[in-house]
Amino acid sequence: MYANGDAPRRRHRTGAASGLLALALLAGGCTAAGGGVEGAPGAAGLRDPYFPKLGNGGYDVRHYALSLAYDPGTGRLDGTAEITARADQDLSAFNLDLAGLRVSGATVDGVRAAYNRAGNELTLRPREDIRDGAEFTVTVTYTGVPEPITDADGSEEGWLRTAGGAVAVGEPEGSMTWFPGNHHPADKATYDLTLTVPAGLEGLSNGVRTERRTERDGRVTTVWHTAEPMASYLATVAIGRYETASATGPASLPVLTAAEPSVAAGSAALRGEIPAILARQAERFGPYPFSAAGAIVTVDGTLGYALETQTRPVFPAASFDRTTLVHELAHQWFGNSVTPATWRDLWLNEGFATYAEWLYSEEYEGVPARTHFERAFAQDANWTFPPAAPPAAENLFDPPVYQRGAMVLHKLRETVGDAAFDEILRGWPAKYRHANASTDDFTAYAESVAGKDLDALWKVWLYGDDRPSAP
Repeated sequence: MYANGDAPRRRHRTGAASGLLALALLAGGCTAAGGGVEGAPGAAGLRDPYFPKLGNGGYDVRHYALSLAYDPGTGRLDGTAEITARADQDLSAFNLDLAGLRVSGATVDGVRAAYNRAGNELTLRPREDIRDGAEFTVTVTYTGVPEPITDADGSEEGWLRTAGGAVAVGEPEGSMTWFPGNHHPADKATYDLTLTVPAGLEGLSNGVRTERRTERDGRVTTVWHTAEPMASYLATVAIGRYETASATGPASLPVLTAAEPSVAAGSAALRGEIPAILARQAERFGPYPFSAAGAIVTVDGTLGYALETQTRPVFPAASFDRTTLVHELAHQWFGNSVTPATWRDLWLNEGFATYAEWLYSEEYEGVPARTHFERAFAQDANWTFPPAAPPAAENLFDPPVYQRGAMVLHKLRETVGDAAFDEILRGWPAKYRHANASTDDFTAYAESVAGKDLDALWKVWLYGDDRPSAP
C-alpha cells in the first residue's frame, strides 16, 4: 500500500464486531437446525494482535466462487458466495465475516443451514456436525448497498461507489463489505469471480479473465480466475468505463492494465513499462509468483492511496508514478505471495516494498540505497515506534513500518554483504511462496543464510525504541 504524497498515510480500523453467539433456535428468518450436537463452534476471531475478532476459527477456506451483479444507479449489489473449506475441528457451528449486507439464505453442502447475524459476524449452524478434516461447501446469498469502512483520517476502504461504477479495496478489513468469508490474511484461498454489470461498463478483478459475454438483457458478464492463494484483503473489483491494454511480461506473463478514460492517455506510457519493471524485479526477487499482472488506474477522488491488490494493483491517478508502481509491483512477492501471519508482521510487506524503491533508485537513478537510508534515519517520524511492534492498529500504516522497515533491510545488507543479501531477496519469497510468514520466520531465515547470529541487529533496528547515535 502507498499513499498520495511522500509519506504513507495513517490508517485506522475498528475491528470486526461481536463474539461467537450461543445458538439454539434462531429467529429472524433463519432456518432451524436439528440433530444432536457433538462438535463445537469455531472461534469468532483469530486473536490477531490488532484485530482479535477478524477472521474465524475451526476451518480453512480453500476456494471462493463469487457471483456478483451490480447496479451503479442504485448502488445495489446482489451476490452469491460459494465457499469451499476444510474443517480443522469437529464443527457444530462456524462464523463468516460480513459487514452490512442482508443475507437471504445459506446452505452447507446443499442443505439449508441456520444462520444469525450480530455486527460483522454471520454465524452458521449446519443441520449436521462437520467432522474434523472434512471438506464442505457453504453457499450464502446476499444483497444490499455496501457501505465502506471509514478510517480515522477520513479515507475509506471496502466497496467504494464512483460516479459511474465502483472500486473495491480491502486492507485490512474492507473485503467483508462485499463478500462473506474468513477475512484474516492467515487464511488464503483461490478465487473465481463472476461479475455482471450494465452494458457499456467494464468489470475488472484479480487474476486471468477467462470469459466475457453479453447477457440477453444487454448486461456484460466477465469471469476472473485467481489460481494462486490470495488473502481476502487483496481481492479487488473495479467497475466503470475503463480503457484496457494488453501486453506480455516475463515468461509469457499476460499483463492487463485498465484506466478510466480521462486518465488513460496520461497513464499509458507508464502502464507500458510494467513488463520491463517486472522482468527486472524477477531477476532480483525470483520468478514472478502469479499467472497474471497489470494495474488499474482510477480518477482522483475515489481512493486516497494506491493498494497492491493481487496481480492488478489499484492506483488513483495522482499516485500513479514510477516510484509507487515499483512499490506496488514489489508487493506481489512481498505481501501477496509471502503474506504476513498477523497484522503485526506488516513491516515485512511495506519494508521490502519500500526497499524495492531504494534498489530501483540505486540502479536506474544513481542514488545509492545508503543515501535513502540516511535520509530515513534523519526523520524523527521514523522513530516513534519499532517497525515490528506498532503500538496499536491505528499505527500499522505509519512511517516506521515503511521507512524504518526498509532501514532494517539495509542494515541487514551492510551486515551480511551483498551476496548473502541477494540470496535473502530471492530465497525468502521462494521459501514462503504462496504461504504466510512471521517476523520470527524472517529473522531465523536471514540468520540461516548469513550463517551467524544477528540478534544485535534485530535488537536495535527491528525492535529498538531509541535512534542510534549514528546511522
